[in-house]
Parts: sequence; structure tokens; C-alpha cells
Amino acid sequence: MSAPRREFLGKLAVLGAAAALPAGLTAQGAKASRIDVHHHLMYPGFLDEVAGRRAGSTFKWSPQMSLEDMDKSGIVLSVLSLIQPSAVTPELEKGRRIARASNEYGAQLVHDHKGRFASFATLPLLDTEGSLKEIAHALDTLKADGIGLMTSYQDKYLGDASFAPVWEELNRRKAVVYTHPLSPECCKNIKSDVPPAVVEYATDTTRTMASLVFSGTAARYPDIRWIFSHSGGTMPFLLSRFVRHEIDMKEKAARAMPKGMMYELKKFHYDTAQGNHSGALGALMKIVTPSQVLFGTDFPFRDGAEEIDGLAAFRFSAEELRAIERGNALKLMPTLKA
Repeated sequence: MSAPRREFLGKLAVLGAAAALPAGLTAQGAKASRIDVHHHLMYPGFLDEVAGRRAGSTFKWSPQMSLEDMDKSGIVLSVLSLIQPSAVTPELEKGRRIARASNEYGAQLVHDHKGRFASFATLPLLDTEGSLKEIAHALDTLKADGIGLMTSYQDKYLGDASFAPVWEELNRRKAVVYTHPLSPECCKNIKSDVPPAVVEYATDTTRTMASLVFSGTAARYPDIRWIFSHSGGTMPFLLSRFVRHEIDMKEKAARAMPKGMMYELKKFHYDTAQGNHSGALGALMKIVTPSQVLFGTDFPFRDGAEEIDGLAAFRFSAEELRAIERGNALKLMPTLKA
């Protein structure tokens, strides 16, 4: 084993110390059941790799922090995904390096904490060859439960034609693809005292959904199961504008969306992290049923208690709440049962 590899695994062992409580039990001793599909990881050395490319370089996280909050919140399992900006870089080797390091780290956490973690694998999406190789490694060798992507890659959104080979492969595999927003390339220099995460993140989710739907990508690759963060960003509030754009597209809409725009939006899945308040949930529930909604915390940026309280306040039925907190994730990713 090489020295760098030993060093990496040594750091991993330190960060991956076992939780104090038995797996699957809350602090109160009750059986945990919730599944969190929006839960971040950061492999050792990631912040150095992306130095200067994300706000909040003092970001702190460890597996122990995750497990402690999970146990407090009745979360039996969290599906981990790399924090933004993930592997968004024009440097091909760097993108491949980030993706591989993150995916192997996630797989090691899954192994070390059986039944507590699953993983969405990272891809260097601007690098088609690298992405296809990483799909095979992540899904076939590491047994990741899906793919985790950013909503935009420099000036490209997910409906961009250059990504077609990746979508073809993921469609063939009927893969789950989770997406997370970041500060988009277009809006990094806005003069504002308001951090980009307050406005731009939810907007970037909306931009990429529009890109996928109106380009015809969502319809062209129907077996990809998409998950969008934060209750769909601002899409539910802009629905009438989406409808008007579909009308304005005329014949092009029929080619891009043979079953219609609403059909595609209703097929998507949505996590409720930071979108668990009545305004966001009320708007989203006008578009989809609770069967398309997934429990997500956005840990460590938010905790499980906030998510649980928000969903409870919306007054879903007990059956709907069980589906959102667990059942829908298991239907989407049956591998989580293991």
C-alpha cells in the first residue's frame, strides 16, 4: 500500500470513529426509522483541493457529528453526498481526483458504519470520459446507491447537450440522480450583502429543472430518477411562467415534452431540506403528491430537529409522513433496505 493511501485511510479511521449509541437507536432508546437523502460529507483534504472556490471554508463535519444528530433525530440511515462545489472544475485530472476520493471515502463510511450510511457518488461531469469511468467504478465496484450532481457546471445546466453520453448511461442503468445547487457562474459577482445561498441556490435548482424539461432531456431519458433539493427551489412559485413558456414553445414543446411539461415535473422527486415550511410545502403539494417527497435535513447546515418539526407542522397524515420519512426512499432505492 502506498504512503499517500495509508495516510488517507488513517485520516478516514480517525474521522470514522464509531458512534457511542448502538446503530439504529435514538438517544431515548426508540427504534430509528427515518431515512435522510440530503446529508453532506467532506473527505479529508477536500477544502484544500477547492481552496477559494466556496464560501464557508471553515466548514466543519465528521461522521461522528452526523451520527450524533441522526441518533437524536430518529434517523436510521443517511445518504451522503459531497458538499458543493463538488467536482465542478475545468481541470480534468482534478475533477477525476475529487470524484474518486469522495466516492471511496463514502464507500468506506458505508462499510464502517453498516446500516447507518449510504452514498450518492460524485462525477466530474464536465469530463465525459472521466464521468463514464467513474459511473462504472462507483456503481459496480463501490456499490453506491445513486449519483450526486450539482445543478450547474460552470456555464452549463443539466439539460446541456454535451452531457448526453452520461445521461444515456445513467438512463440505461435506471439510476437515481440527486442534485444539489451551488452559486452559479452567472451570478458570482452580484453586489449584495446577502450571501448567494439565500437566493441563488434555490434559483439554480429551478434553472436546471427548466433546462432538463424544456430541452427534452427529461423526456429523452425517462428511466433516470431525479431528486431535486429544497422542495424544488423556486420552481413551484414560478409554475405559471413554466406553463406560459410551454405554450410559447408551440411545436417545439410537443417534440421536447411529448407527454407535457407537468408530466415531467410530477415524475421528479423532491427533498424537503430547508423547504419544510408551509409556503414551500403548500406550493409543492399543488404539483406533486406526497409519494414524490423525500425527507432531507441538509446536515450539517441544518439539523434533523428542524426538518422533523417543519414536516409535523404541515399536518401531513400519519401515512403520508411515514412515506416521506422512510417509505418513499425505500421505493426509490430498494438497496437501502440492506
